[in-house]
Amino acid sequence: MSAISPSPPLRSPTISATRNRNLPSRRTLLTLSASPPLLLLPSSALSSTSFAPPPTPTTSTFFDLQNSGGVRALDIRQGDAGGDAPSDGDQVAIHYYGRLAAKQGWRFDSTYDHKDETGDPVPFMFVIGSGKVIPGIEAAVKTMRVGGIRRVVIPPSQGYQNTSQEPLPPNFFDRQRLFTTIFNPTRLANGEGSTLGTLIFDIELVSLRHR
Repeated sequence: MSAISPSPPLRSPTISATRNRNLPSRRTLLTLSASPPLLLLPSSALSSTSFAPPPTPTTSTFFDLQNSGGVRALDIRQGDAGGDAPSDGDQVAIHYYGRLAAKQGWRFDSTYDHKDETGDPVPFMFVIGSGKVIPGIEAAVKTMRVGGIRRVVIPPSQGYQNTSQEPLPPNFFDRQRLFTTIFNPTRLANGEGSTLGTLIFDIELVSLRHR
């Protein structure tokens, strides 16, 4: 088996990243197939067919994130055991792979598709506690360490409540499809809100800057 190259450093002069260079490839890890035991989600919503089968996760079942409003998590890779977890006011950078539980697990966005001028993927940056991102992502990131990868199943109440919350797909048609699915008035009236608005994110905490 060929050696796995370390992840490239975050291309930002204002962020100092702490990384474990001996960890497996994040693109391989982010394709883990795992079904949460208590959610009736389509199997395609919890797996990806784009890459080779991943290694075994650090835990075998999803668990409840405390004080998260119902977010469920599965740790695919533990981060730096000696590192700090983010707190309100800290600036973080993450890579993510976002899918809908509806529409057969349609992938609506991935930071690995957001490239800079050199072709490297650009992580998504935000400040913890700013209120700009959906609550489910903040809840997931606040108990992670740099280098960790976590899969989270986010219920509608902790997902998108309006069309301005981040992260947003940069492509207009992807944004339109995402929000017309989540906020479909007819299907919401039929009681399908818990299915339409459920999100699945694979998140890697790339860097952390305390403020």
